[in-house]
Amino acid sequence: MTGTATPASPPPVPVPQQSASTAPNAPAAPVSSAPGTSGKVRPGELRARIAQALMANAAAQFSVTELARMLGHSGGAVGNACETLVCRGEAELVGSKPRMYRATSATAAAAQRSVPAPPAPGSTPRVPRPAAPQAPAAGPPGGRPGPITRPNGQQYHPRALAQLPDVEALRRLREAQVAVLLYGPPGTGKTSLIEAAFPDLITVAGDGDTTVGDLIGEYTQAANGGYEFIYGPLVTAMQEGRALLLDDATLISPKVLAALYPAMDGRRQIQVKAHKGETITAAEGFYVIAGHNPGVHGAVLTEALASRFSVQIQVGSDYDLAASLKINRTAVRIARHLATSQQGGEVGWAPQLRELIAFQKIADVLGTEAAFANLVGIAPLEDRDTVAEIVTKAIGRPVTALTLGRQL
Repeated sequence: MTGTATPASPPPVPVPQQSASTAPNAPAAPVSSAPGTSGKVRPGELRARIAQALMANAAAQFSVTELARMLGHSGGAVGNACETLVCRGEAELVGSKPRMYRATSATAAAAQRSVPAPPAPGSTPRVPRPAAPQAPAAGPPGGRPGPITRPNGQQYHPRALAQLPDVEALRRLREAQVAVLLYGPPGTGKTSLIEAAFPDLITVAGDGDTTVGDLIGEYTQAANGGYEFIYGPLVTAMQEGRALLLDDATLISPKVLAALYPAMDGRRQIQVKAHKGETITAAEGFYVIAGHNPGVHGAVLTEALASRFSVQIQVGSDYDLAASLKINRTAVRIARHLATSQQGGEVGWAPQLRELIAFQKIADVLGTEAAFANLVGIAPLEDRDTVAEIVTKAIGRPVTALTLGRQL
C-alpha cells in the first residue's frame, strides 16, 4: 500500500542505458515521441510506441519502469501493453524480477501500427480512418496461443472468447474501458484468467466484512506513536494506473461498493473523506474487473453492481484442458458426468478444474485410491452419496470418503 505522500510522476527521460544482460556495444537510440504524448493515446498507439522503443535497440532489454519513463506513461499502462505485445509474439519476455522485454522478428511490424505521421507544413491534417480489427494473439505453430505464466509461477492456458484468446479479449476491453464481470463456480479459473491478462493486477478479496477503509484506506498507528493515513488498494490502483480485481465482489456490502462507483464512471474520481476530503483522479490504465460466484451463500449481484459491468462472462471448467494436463482420465470423466447432472438439477456439485488439479497431486502423492476417496469426501454432504455412487460405478469398486483407519 502507499503512504500519505504521493510521489510526483517522474518526467520523461531519454532512453535508459542498457541492462547488464544487453549487448555491450549496441547504442541506445532515442525514440521519437508521437504527438500528444502526454494526452490520452489512441487504441494500439502505446503498443506501437513501445515497439518503436524496442526496435530502436533490438539487442537491448528494457524494464517496464525504463519504458514508462522514456514514453511518459504510467507503469501499469506500459506493463499491460508489453504483455499484449508478448501475447501477440511482437515482443519477448526475457526476465521476471523485474520484467524485461526485447524485440522479436515481429516487433518492426507492430512499430508501424497506429503511429500518426506529422503533417507536412501548411497541409491539412487528414482525418484518420477507423482502425482495422486487430489479429488474435499470436502463438506457436498451429495457431493456438501458448500458455501465460501467472505471478505465482503457474501457467494459464488461454481459452476462446468472442473468436479471440480470452486474455487478448480482456486486454482489449481494458483499453476500451469496458468493465467486465466474470461469474461461475469457484475453481473454474476466473482469477487465473485475470492474473494472466493483467500482470499489474491488485486484488481485493471481498467478503461480508470488507469496509470502505479496506478499499480506500484508513489511519494506522505509526512506529512513533502517531497516526498516518495508509491508502487502500483502490487508491493505489487509481494513482498507479493499474488493474483492480474485486474477487467475490458480490459478497461485499452494496454500501461499501458505492464508494467505488465514481471511479468507474465518467468522473474517474473518488473523494477520500477520511483524509481531508482529498480527491483522487484515476491515472491512465486504471481498470476495474470483478469476480462473482453465484452459488456461494450471501453472494448477491445487485442491479447497481451489475449495471457497472457492461460485459458479463460465464466461466465454467475446461474439462478438455484437464485431460490435456494429463489428469486421470477417469476422474475427468466423472467430473464431466457430474457437471452434466448438475446442469440437469440432479446434483448440486461437480468437481471443477481446481479440484481435478488437486486430485492429480493427491494421486501422485498418496495414490489413485486415496484421490478418488478424497473426491467423494470433498463433495457437499447432501451430494456425497450420489457422488460416491457415480465414482463407484466409474472405477468398479466401492469408494467412500477418505478416513483414518485403525491404529498402526
